[in-house]
Amino acid sequence: MAIEDIQPQIERYLPELIALRRDIHAHPELGMEETRTAALVAERLRSWGLETTEGIGRFGVVGTLKGRRPGQGAIGLRADMDALALTEQTGLAYGSTIPGRMHACGHDGHTAMLLGAARMLAENPDFAGTVHFIFQPAEEGRGGAQAMLEDGLFERFPCDAVYGMHNMPGVPLGHFALRKGPLMAGSGRWVATFRGTGGHGGNSPHLANDLTLVQAIFIQALQGIVSRNVPARESVVVSVGHIAGGTKESLNVMPAELVVGGTMRAFNAPMQALVEGRIRELAELAAATQGATAEISMWWNAIPLVNHERETEVMAAAARAVAGEAGVDTATQPVTGGEDFAFMLQAKPGAFVFLGAGVAPDGTAHALHSPLYDFNDAALPHGVAFWVQLVRQELAGVA
Repeated sequence: MAIEDIQPQIERYLPELIALRRDIHAHPELGMEETRTAALVAERLRSWGLETTEGIGRFGVVGTLKGRRPGQGAIGLRADMDALALTEQTGLAYGSTIPGRMHACGHDGHTAMLLGAARMLAENPDFAGTVHFIFQPAEEGRGGAQAMLEDGLFERFPCDAVYGMHNMPGVPLGHFALRKGPLMAGSGRWVATFRGTGGHGGNSPHLANDLTLVQAIFIQALQGIVSRNVPARESVVVSVGHIAGGTKESLNVMPAELVVGGTMRAFNAPMQALVEGRIRELAELAAATQGATAEISMWWNAIPLVNHERETEVMAAAARAVAGEAGVDTATQPVTGGEDFAFMLQAKPGAFVFLGAGVAPDGTAHALHSPLYDFNDAALPHGVAFWVQLVRQELAGVA
């Protein structure tokens, strides 16, 4: 089927696809809790005749479709299913029905687009080889990609290459952005727990280890990591996102324990090691100034996402077929957001692409992870067309 024939076919069931996306949006589930979403995905895949396997890495679902033409090639297309721990403020009729849970990153749209592609290809499997539609749980820091890999994802569903996609507010609707090499940063988290004697802040502060001073020294010192330890041509981020110590009910009591936590981002292993080492050293030095102790824990929930050369070219060609030459940026700037699809790219050749979600009529675009964000349904047909084109291009067989 020619690319110009894809859009009319998508239009036939676009209203149903929008309804599906909004249903998922209204029922958000956190990572490793995607019971309803995974069941919905599996039910749809089976209804279209795909061989469907559930429970991969606990909540992962894979739908397998073989083309009608002879061929041994196999690729994987991946979408994420989990939501975030946010309270939605959009006021939408299909807004979250679960307090404190929200699809604020567009995974509802990612799931809907991949389901749309599965349906379309199932209706007309005009390709050679096999497609595995991979629906992943727990992308948002709860280890979903690792869980699926540890459960034998690519041993059970062999793939020559694997591909992923993420919507991007602010990028023109239906445009695509990608690059060879590093595209997204490794995303890590750290927690420093400072402990001391605590004490009476009014009567005997001189007898206590002042942990508030420790955290002040520590946080100030953190700001020197990027400016004074990281080479100017590298990109690293260290940010504080949590401070907890003491209680509002006892403002005259100096805390005996104080916790500071945050995030760290880097694009390669040497910079990951550098930032880890400096955070640890600075926490211990800050604690020592007051005779306190520091316990530091760190982990990387996503490694740097690095696109492979051949597969990036494959994605770019599919994007051009859908959006035209002007609608594809193959030298987009790397972003410091994290993405655990990186673990799949570590296991298999592949690539990741951003799909433009456009802006509101007034020119604004709510950022990902904002309580005001909503996936733009107008992007659905562009994503479906891209996936279908990619499959037919990669698994064209012998002409």
